[in-house]
Amino acid sequence: MAEHYTFKKVKKSLHEAGVKFVRILWCDNANIIRGKAVHLEMLSHYFEHGVGISAGEQGIPVMYDAIVPNSGLAPVGEIRLVPDWSSLTPLPYAPGHARVLGNMILDGQPWAFCPRNFLMQMIAAAKREGLEIQAAFENEFYLLRQTSEGIVPTDSTVFASTQSMDINREVIDAIADALIAQGIPVEQYYPESGPGQQEISMRYTDALRAANWQIGFRETVRAIARHHHLTASFLPKIFPDAASSGCHIHLSLWRDGQNLLPDPQGVCGLSQIARAFIAGILHHLPALMALTTPSPNSYRRIRPHTWSGAFRCWGLDNREAVVRVPSDPGLESSSHFEVKTVDASANPFLALGAIIAAGLDGVQRGLEPPNPVTEDPGNLPIEQRTANGIDALPTNLGEALDHFKQNNILLNALNPKLSQAFLAVRQAEWEAMKDWELDAEVKLLLERY
Repeated sequence: MAEHYTFKKVKKSLHEAGVKFVRILWCDNANIIRGKAVHLEMLSHYFEHGVGISAGEQGIPVMYDAIVPNSGLAPVGEIRLVPDWSSLTPLPYAPGHARVLGNMILDGQPWAFCPRNFLMQMIAAAKREGLEIQAAFENEFYLLRQTSEGIVPTDSTVFASTQSMDINREVIDAIADALIAQGIPVEQYYPESGPGQQEISMRYTDALRAANWQIGFRETVRAIARHHHLTASFLPKIFPDAASSGCHIHLSLWRDGQNLLPDPQGVCGLSQIARAFIAGILHHLPALMALTTPSPNSYRRIRPHTWSGAFRCWGLDNREAVVRVPSDPGLESSSHFEVKTVDASANPFLALGAIIAAGLDGVQRGLEPPNPVTEDPGNLPIEQRTANGIDALPTNLGEALDHFKQNNILLNALNPKLSQAFLAVRQAEWEAMKDWELDAEVKLLLERY
């Protein structure tokens, strides 16, 4: 994309914005956002070919900065992190700095281990089916204070409490202002069920930009919280007796500017192609969870009766279903659907790309999902759930990884190299943390995510 963004043009805009450093970012297989910064006066040397990073970066887990075994990677080898200048934005929370997303390049070609390139490949695969993917990430997170007694929430209110809005108004307003200043539209905000828990939703956009925005969202929320002497955490489960945090992904399918989902005559108001896409997601879900809920901590969130999607099913306005189809008062049918079994420990490029891969498999095979569920699946007798194809999902990361290892559609979509490295990283995390108590997970992961 550099040909559309000449060095002279980019440097002029950065100079006018008072930028001194350009942070070139990547998000690794453990979903840690990393970056190298180039001073503006040296940018000409890095504008086209980016900065060098070790190939081993894609083999590093969340626990430490060392390459895990069996990742197919080693300390030997260098790749280039090449800026996608279309993603450049000055950072309102870090005056003098700007952010740009990088693509991993080896010998002038996209590197097989690059998560962002994986999403671009899945977007291209969708286009070959005549589909354009629109998406939005919907984040829940906690605002916390660090005290001598440990972490405490900023408030102790309940869902959608206006008192919480008042208590947290300054930091929420600052987050919203900073997001909007970066071109990330803020759609809704409300306090969530947990003490100090918040939800801010971004407007939908094309799939790649949605994942870019998710990186920017996480960076912005954490930075603004620090400015207010708070800690923001997207960790799925922080407190044993309080609500967990998810990161739902909303999706719609388009062709030539037309939303393909609505069909007033279709089941749940959805077209056949939308139902096939959902059927693909449901079919691959046990393996998909290795990418959408990829932390050992994730599975403390996925429990029946917690609106987190603990059973493989879908339904209209059903917040216990993995795939929820929201009704639309402006239409006789539905305009999008939501995948709930996702959290912010997931690399957004991998999670969204894998969801697209699963959905496309459903489209290509003409799958039809089972009957939509009209009640809480956790209240149904086991025999009734079984008869209706409603089965429980993996209860820990180890189970999800085992499903992923056997799922050729997803393994091949990621490509053998990226699959191997991702599995090695997450397997190492599972082996390290599978016997940990919640307190130990929170101590390590609270500020990682």
